[in-house]
Amino acid sequence: MKRRIKLTFPPDLIKEPVVFMVARQFDITPNIRRARITDTVGEMVLEIDGTDELIDKAVAALREKGVEVELVEGDVLQ
Repeated sequence: MKRRIKLTFPPDLIKEPVVFMVARQFDITPNIRRARITDTVGEMVLEIDGTDELIDKAVAALREKGVEVELVEGDVLQ
């Protein structure tokens, strides 16, 4: 199953390997479709591949860490 999500990182998490750690912990495969990272703003659109259960757990873990997660509908940079 693939799902596209938009992540918005708080300033204190911009330099942390949050996506890597969550992908590793929940055995999902992230594919960065778009990103904009500065010293104060972190936004990323990911296509994540894995089982529905693992994707849901990964999204919950991202939210627990303080990352805002939104579902992205439609195509993003084909």
